[in-house]
Amino acid sequence: MDIKGSIALVTGGNRGLGKTLVQALLDGGAKKVYVGARHLIETADPRLKPLKLDITDPQDISAAAKACQDVSILINNAGIWRNSPLIGASSMDDARDEIETNYLGTLAMSRAFAPILKKNGGGALVNVLSVVSWFTNPTAGSYSVSKAAEWSMTNGIRMELRAQGTLVIGVHASYIDTEMASSVNAPKVRPEDVAAATMKGIIAGDEEVLADQRSRDIKAALATDPQSLNREMQRAWDKQQR
Repeated sequence: MDIKGSIALVTGGNRGLGKTLVQALLDGGAKKVYVGARHLIETADPRLKPLKLDITDPQDISAAAKACQDVSILINNAGIWRNSPLIGASSMDDARDEIETNYLGTLAMSRAFAPILKKNGGGALVNVLSVVSWFTNPTAGSYSVSKAAEWSMTNGIRMELRAQGTLVIGVHASYIDTEMASSVNAPKVRPEDVAAATMKGIIAGDEEVLADQRSRDIKAALATDPQSLNREMQRAWDKQQR
C-alpha cells in the first residue's frame, strides 16, 4: 500500500511511539493524520487533526468513526503496561485495565473502522503488538496475557477482513525507548526504527513486522525450541525472587 496521499489515524498518537508513527506517516507523504489521544494535542500543522479518543470509551470510538470516514490506514498503537505479575499483584485491577485497553480497546477500534477501510478500498489496519505476544514475562504477566490476546485477535481479524482487501499487520518489538519503558534497565530499540519498519511493512504489504533484532531472535528461537523462552523467563524470575 502506498502511504503517499493516504489518510491515517494513529491511536495514542500524542507521545512515545505513537508520536513517532505520526511523523513517519507525514514523512512518507500522508495527506492527513488524525492524532487520537485522551487529551487533544496542539499543532499548527494543517495535516494533523487532533482527535479526542480514549479507546476504552465506546462514545469516543463512535464519534471518531463518524468524524474519520476518510481513513485508509488505522494504526492501533494505544496501549498500557502496568508491569504486574499474575499471582503476585495486589489485586486484579492492572490485569483488567490491560485487557480492557490492549485487547478490547483495540478490538473495538478495529470493529468500528473495518467498514470505513472497506469503503475506502481496503486500506491497512496495523496493530502494535510486542515480543511478549509469543511468550510470558512473569514480572509483567498480565501485560503478556493482554498482548497474546491482541496477537490472536489480530490473526482473526486478518482472516475476516482479507476478502475486503484490508491489509492487517502485526508489529512486534521488544522494549522501545519511550516513557513507557523508562524504568526498564535493558537494551531498547529507538521508536524511529520501529516506525520506519512499520512504514516499510505497510508499503510492502507485509502481514508481520519484526521491528527489532530482539523480536527476530525470539521468533527464530521459538521456531527451533518452543520452550526456550519459558526456561529463560523461569531463570530470570527465580533469580529476582532470591
